[in-house]
Amino acid sequence: MKKTALVSALCLTALAGCAGPTAAAGSTTATTTAKTAAATTAGAGQGSGAIAWKTCTGLTGPDGKPAAPDPALQCGTLAVPLDYSRPGGKRIDLALIRIKATGDRLGSLVFNFGGPGGSGVDTLAMAARAFAALGTRYDLVSFDPRGVERSAGVRCGGDLEAILEATDGAGGDKAVKKYVAACKKDSGKVLPYVGTVNAARDMDRIRAALGDAKLNYFGLSYGTQLGAVYATHFPKNTGRLVLDAAYDPTGTFADRAVIQATGFAKSFDAFAKDCVAKGCDLGQDTAEVKKTVQTFVDGLRDKPLKVGKRTLPHALGQLGVITPLYAKATWPVLEQAVAAAVKGDGTMLLALADTYTGRRADGTYATTLTSMQAITCADTSERPTSAQAAAVNRKIKKIFPILAMNGTVAPCAHWPVRGDNEAKRIDATGSAPIMVVGAKGDPATPYRWAVSLTARLKTGSLLTYEGEGHGAYLSGSACVAQHVNTYLLTGKLPARDTSCPAA
Repeated sequence: MKKTALVSALCLTALAGCAGPTAAAGSTTATTTAKTAAATTAGAGQGSGAIAWKTCTGLTGPDGKPAAPDPALQCGTLAVPLDYSRPGGKRIDLALIRIKATGDRLGSLVFNFGGPGGSGVDTLAMAARAFAALGTRYDLVSFDPRGVERSAGVRCGGDLEAILEATDGAGGDKAVKKYVAACKKDSGKVLPYVGTVNAARDMDRIRAALGDAKLNYFGLSYGTQLGAVYATHFPKNTGRLVLDAAYDPTGTFADRAVIQATGFAKSFDAFAKDCVAKGCDLGQDTAEVKKTVQTFVDGLRDKPLKVGKRTLPHALGQLGVITPLYAKATWPVLEQAVAAAVKGDGTMLLALADTYTGRRADGTYATTLTSMQAITCADTSERPTSAQAAAVNRKIKKIFPILAMNGTVAPCAHWPVRGDNEAKRIDATGSAPIMVVGAKGDPATPYRWAVSLTARLKTGSLLTYEGEGHGAYLSGSACVAQHVNTYLLTGKLPARDTSCPAA
């Protein structure tokens, strides 16, 4: 499952507008609700055409290397308007992937695994087995949203690792300006049209092209915002929607950063307690474990760790520590990685950071972080200054110091495209019931967001998971899986206020 945005220096402060999963219309022409509604009516679902499916090529495997062709995986493209206010104008191709239903077919189930900026094509290819129960009745379908990877992916030139390192210091703002200029140079034609509202319009085109009267959808993390925005704009076309690891996009930049930092702090505490209970290489009690990790990460500010021909700087060290906190199953990996790094071997920690940044085995990068940046800035009118970002950074340092940055940067302040707040508007009145799933121990999209998103939807029904991790369906909980599968396969929701115990 693709992770959410947080500790990247490219995302405002430590977490900032990347907020988790994370948010309004990508087109600068859609700056009011009235214009957005008009563009939605004019563009979506019309002239969608057919998708020519063929065996996938060019996929990336779990190890970051090219994956061998699999006849069960079919790929195709769908042309959609670049600017929905001009539906007859220039078009871009969306990349899609499909795994056909193995049994009596109900229709298609479209996935977004998170980000913003995650490739649905690569992720579904790798994660298909996790959704096999749903694949008996549904064609499993995903796509690279506009601005991501194969779908007019946003690219910003240069060495992303060098940019990350440069922005994590006193010269951060200067480095960000240079980075933003590269984004404008390489992807300036698509930057005004990325964003969650336009991605929702694209999903309605996908629905029509798949031949489905209603969109059946499974969104995780940022994918919950995309699903909620779809249901807001297309309530009558909304079928069975599951929004797992729910994110409420309505808060401010500062609110999101503080809430997410609090979520990670709680998960880090839970990790430390669990580690000590099982015999921990990082310390004999929770205080010592936390101090060991914090001291190591802080030390990278002045002395990056040499890892083969590369180095592990502070920014990547942060990502290496944060990444395993997303799932309880990977907590032992965090222990092992930090223990080895403290002894001078940062190989595991750097590999964890690479999974977050989208670095491939050949040293190139997926568009994960660059796409994330573009969508994040398109999805808000907020443009925090460096001073405002610094104030948030100070709050984060008090809550969870591991997330605090060495310097302070504010990329959206320099972004060449004006954003708006349409993707923060959530109200699915008139849609079919929507299942929202929230985990009490979710670090990246804390449980409070599941509660508030359910209320904002007006048609939401909340399923609570009492355990740890980002994404309850993939947590190993048979209870959650049963309720989600039952809803998607039969349309039956669990009783109000249902909760599932920790797995």
